[in-house]
Amino acid sequence: MRSMWMFIFMVLPLLAVVYIGWHVWAILPFSRLWKTVAVILLMGCFLLFFFGLRRQTDNYSLPVAQVLYEVGTSSIFIMLYLVIIFLVLDLGRLVHLVPRSLLFNNWQTALAIFVLIFGVFLYGNIHYYNKVRVPLELTSKKLSRDYRVVMVSDLHLGYHNTRKELARWVDMINAEKPDFILIAGDLIDGSIRPLNEERMTEEFHRLKAPVYACLGNHEHFGGDANARQFYQDAGIHLLIDETAVIDSAIVVIGRDDRMNFRHRMSVDSLMATVDSHLYTIVLDHQPYDLDRAEKAGVDFQLSGHTHRGQVWPISWITDAIYECSWGSYQRGDTQYYVSSGLGLWGGKFRIGTQSEYVVATIKGEN
Repeated sequence: MRSMWMFIFMVLPLLAVVYIGWHVWAILPFSRLWKTVAVILLMGCFLLFFFGLRRQTDNYSLPVAQVLYEVGTSSIFIMLYLVIIFLVLDLGRLVHLVPRSLLFNNWQTALAIFVLIFGVFLYGNIHYYNKVRVPLELTSKKLSRDYRVVMVSDLHLGYHNTRKELARWVDMINAEKPDFILIAGDLIDGSIRPLNEERMTEEFHRLKAPVYACLGNHEHFGGDANARQFYQDAGIHLLIDETAVIDSAIVVIGRDDRMNFRHRMSVDSLMATVDSHLYTIVLDHQPYDLDRAEKAGVDFQLSGHTHRGQVWPISWITDAIYECSWGSYQRGDTQYYVSSGLGLWGGKFRIGTQSEYVVATIKGEN
């Protein structure tokens, strides 16, 4: 399994870089010198992605590190769309629908591809900043009054999602006047350094309701100990295979992330410690094995992780992998919501997906 993921994240992008580089060289109607310069710049941007994966950005000043991160991670999405475009053109040429002249030394083709890519990703960037408010209504006979809850996941705070953006998100959440707030993991993107340098804990202290959270896989990437300290300093109740009771009516169960599958407790074991008369909410970052929450008698589960792929057509892949990759879902008496995330990993683009926060009303029936 590990070798398969290494192939996906390392070998395939490198092959794609070579494929794109050859096509860019062929299409640009420039001299050999300028073709070489263009291809080197293009490949350099793409290779910054691998530079970021190795956490080399931590060695530079914060502004420089932010630029390196943005360029590198944005390039990987642009590369995906360039591969799609060139594959379509190559297939068209094979079936004699695309003349060879369009793919060699043709400034019209080059300009058309540039305009298309620029337009699509400009839209994707603008769409990312439009945070969608998702209303959700839940009901339970276990509750004697209504509760208002803001639910988010995948903030991915770091080099790209900065304190300025976090401040806007905090204002949006406070405006909902929730009774409590839930975060379903991946609050931290990876390196804890930008969060500490920008003193992001101060923004969380502006939240006007208690916050409960579970770990995500990115907290494990960045170092579990560092993540725990940040959550503590931010005043967030981090639940790692732990429970918290709210108003003697609701119990929130935070599971450790699936990355720690050898040591994390099962949902059955956690539910065994809970009063069955309380309304149970499970925070589990990765939405796998949804049937287990149903069998354990969970009332509601909040998950994230998928981002629903962030950009099309990756959304098709997440839809195929997960039983529910986004939105409301139900199994038996258990209700679920899988969030596509308030923030995201990497380049700030949403194409065919949305950045969102959920405003849930849990209505009591007594």
